Amino acid sequence: MSMKAPQASQSNGGTAISNAPEPSAIGSARAEITAPTDWRGILKQIGPGLIISAVIVGSGELIVTPKLGAQVGFIMLWFIVLGCFIKVFVQIELGRFAISRGMTTLEAMNSIPGPRWIVSWLLWLWVLMYVALIFQVAGMVGALATVFKLAGLQFPVNGLALGVGLLTAVLLVIGRYKLVEKLSTALVAIFTVCTLVAVGALQTTPYAITGEDLMSGLRFRLPSDFTTAFAAFGIIGVGASELIYYPYWCLEKGYAKSVGPFEPTESWRDRAKGWLRVMKIDTWICFAIYTTATLAFYLLGAAVLHAKGLVVANEQMIETLSHMYRETFGQWSFWFFLVGAFAVLYSTVFGATASNARLLADALQLFKIVRYRDADHRAAAIKVACVILPVAFTTVFVLVGEPVTLVFVGALAQALMLPFLAFAAVYFYHCRTEKALLPGKAWAACLWFAALAMSSVGIYKMVEEIGKRL
Repeated sequence: MSMKAPQASQSNGGTAISNAPEPSAIGSARAEITAPTDWRGILKQIGPGLIISAVIVGSGELIVTPKLGAQVGFIMLWFIVLGCFIKVFVQIELGRFAISRGMTTLEAMNSIPGPRWIVSWLLWLWVLMYVALIFQVAGMVGALATVFKLAGLQFPVNGLALGVGLLTAVLLVIGRYKLVEKLSTALVAIFTVCTLVAVGALQTTPYAITGEDLMSGLRFRLPSDFTTAFAAFGIIGVGASELIYYPYWCLEKGYAKSVGPFEPTESWRDRAKGWLRVMKIDTWICFAIYTTATLAFYLLGAAVLHAKGLVVANEQMIETLSHMYRETFGQWSFWFFLVGAFAVLYSTVFGATASNARLLADALQLFKIVRYRDADHRAAAIKVACVILPVAFTTVFVLVGEPVTLVFVGALAQALMLPFLAFAAVYFYHCRTEKALLPGKAWAACLWFAALAMSSVGIYKMVEEIGKRL
């Protein structure tokens, strides 16, 4: 492995890596458009955050977050809030770099200084996480198959899982960005409404959440076993995978094309600032959606599952989780829960597959396995990936089973990746971003806090594991 870092040269307020890849075909076409400044126009341009919300509001919220609430009650409420909030700064910074440079996240990661063998050391770490994500999606497919089984479909669970994979492949091969955006938005809306209604109705039951419960959850405390909390941290809010996905959808939405290739002119800087403002609004709307949903599911898990002493495990997973609704609305709401579970799980499978297909197509070129002739060639590769990935994750589920375990594999891998992405965002902010586009010292302080907090969680877990073995 070569230890020589890429050569750097100074360029207009940042450091440009001379052997970094050319900007992606997704965002390099020249079609400069001034960003809207009125709220109606801005809201028409949001969308990447809605897709990411659909991916986020999935296995973390439906499986890992209630599992944490069931284990520890309300004491980790502060941790859930912090975990959702701090990642936004990293998300925006990665989006800023993608839009201003017209580069995908993997291209940007490949420009990080340090050891290289074909690609940057950071991309090799990403490969490990990417493989783990196949297991995570496989777990969600298994959960979906269980939902269909409980709904009365008289087919083997493995057969139902294969059906989910086939449906996902077909929808993504025939569709484009608009299909992903609209379907994801609809499914997230269904899920969010169902969850909020459940939390509100909980207040009329013996499991009502009190002010004392909430205050106890906002005091700094840690559980004796941090494993589930660590997994939750990796997957709640914007997980490592979503931090990587988000810039791709910003590029596909057309933000970078509207800004245009870099020019040392005021008009370019004005366009960039305008579209970055749109991106920030999109990001904070995304934050509001997934934080609301995450907190709702954590509160349901802490109030109902913890009080009943239920454990979210591979066996009877969906039936156990359904108690969050059945204890609120009555036994009839089991069917209501199945609809909500389908909405949240399938929106994640759908959005994650679409996102991972774009990452796979990008990685094939960066690892010098293929070289795309043009944007159409790249688009064809994405469609092939939309078939390969469903085959991969359904095969993993059929061979392994155990959906909770499979989801945990991906969650732990994402938690381990978070500190590296956070410091990559810090590097882009200080060394690679046009000075005129930087938001200021207060923002930098928040970004550094996010990076240090993400690293601290990882270090705490590492120390805990070492302590168990001594």
